[in-house]
Amino acid sequence: MTAALEFEILGREGRARVGRVRTRHGEFLTPAFMAVGTQGSIKGVLPDHVKATGTQIVLANTYHLMIRPGAGVVAELGDLHRFMGWGGPILTDSGGFQVFSLADLNQITDEGVVFKSHVDGAVVKLTPRVSMEVQNQLGADIIMAFDECPPGGAPREYHEQAVERTLRWAKECVAAHGRANDQSLFGIVQGGVHEDLRARCAAELVGMDLPGYAIGGCAVGEGFEGMKRVLEFTGGLLPDRKPRYLMGVGYPRDIVEAVAKGLDLFDCVLPTRNGRNAYAFTAGGALRLRNSRFQRDGGAIEEGCDCYACRNFSRGAIRHFFFAGEMLGPVLVSVHNMRFYQRLMSDIRGSIGAGRFEEFGREDPRSRLGPSGEGAEKGQ
Repeated sequence: MTAALEFEILGREGRARVGRVRTRHGEFLTPAFMAVGTQGSIKGVLPDHVKATGTQIVLANTYHLMIRPGAGVVAELGDLHRFMGWGGPILTDSGGFQVFSLADLNQITDEGVVFKSHVDGAVVKLTPRVSMEVQNQLGADIIMAFDECPPGGAPREYHEQAVERTLRWAKECVAAHGRANDQSLFGIVQGGVHEDLRARCAAELVGMDLPGYAIGGCAVGEGFEGMKRVLEFTGGLLPDRKPRYLMGVGYPRDIVEAVAKGLDLFDCVLPTRNGRNAYAFTAGGALRLRNSRFQRDGGAIEEGCDCYACRNFSRGAIRHFFFAGEMLGPVLVSVHNMRFYQRLMSDIRGSIGAGRFEEFGREDPRSRLGPSGEGAEKGQ
C-alpha cells in the first residue's frame, strides 16, 4: 500500500456498508468495534486473548499515556505497538475528551487548555501541536485531531465556541502532524444537536481532505432520539469513500442504529468495565453474576457463545471467583463481553452482505439492548 490508510467498501444495504480498512499494521473489517486500552492495555486481558475474541483494532488514550509514563518513554520502548504487545492496528484519541471530563481545568483558550494532572497535580498544557507531537511519538495507525467536546446540556453558545475551536485546532493539527506518511489523522465533527453547527463543522473538515472523519459529542446526555437525529443528519455530510467513526458510543442498540446511518467504527469501555463488575452481556440482556441465583448454576454465561469463558467455566464458578476476590472472575466476564461485541459486529457485517440488515435490526434481540438493560454507564 502507498497511503497510510486505504478504505474499500465491500457491500451496502441502504446507508449501511461493509468495508475493509488497510493500515501499516494490518487490516480490519468494518463495521468494527475497538477494544479500549486506556492506559496501554485492555484491563486484565492478554493481547492474545484480545485477538481471540475477534478484536481487530484497539484504542489507547493519549491523555493518560501523556501523563504516565509519557509519550517519550513509549517511543523509547519501541512505540505503542510494542508497548502494548499488539501488532495490529491501533487508534489513539486526541486527549481532548479526557481533559474536559477528568482533569482539573485551569484555563481554556483558543490556543489550548491548561489543566492539573489527575495523577500528581502537575500543571500541564495541551494544545493541538502538543497533541500531535504526543500521538506522533506513540505511533498509532489512526490518530485524532484535538477538539473541544462540550458537556451534556451545554447551551448553544458553548457549542458555537466549541465548533470554532475544533475547526481552528484541526487546521493546527494538520500543520503539526509530522508522520502523515504512516499515521492517518481523522477530524472530529462537533456541534451538539444543532444541525447548522454540525453542517458547518463537517463542511470545513471535509474541505481539509483528511483520511477519515469522526462524529463526537454523541455520548454526553443527548439521549437515544437526539443521537439518532444527529447521525441521520451528520452521517450524510461525510465523504462516502472514507471511514466514519462514532466516538464513545457502545450499547448494541446504538451501534445498530449508527450502522444504519452509515457509520463504520465504534469504541466504548462497556464490555470490559461491565466485565470487571460481573455484568455479562447476552442476547437476552445483562446477567448480574453476583446474584445468588447463579451460585449453583452450571451453565455457561451464554449458551451458544464460543468464547473461552463460556467454553470452560460455569456461571457458578465465575460467581465464586468474584466473591473470593480472584482476578479470574473479572477477566472471564471481560473476555465474554468482548467476544459478545465481536460476534455482534460479525453478524452485522454478514447481514449487510446478505441484504438483510434491516431485518437484523428489527428482529435480532441484541439490536434492542440499551442502557435500561445493561446497568452500566457509557464511557469514552
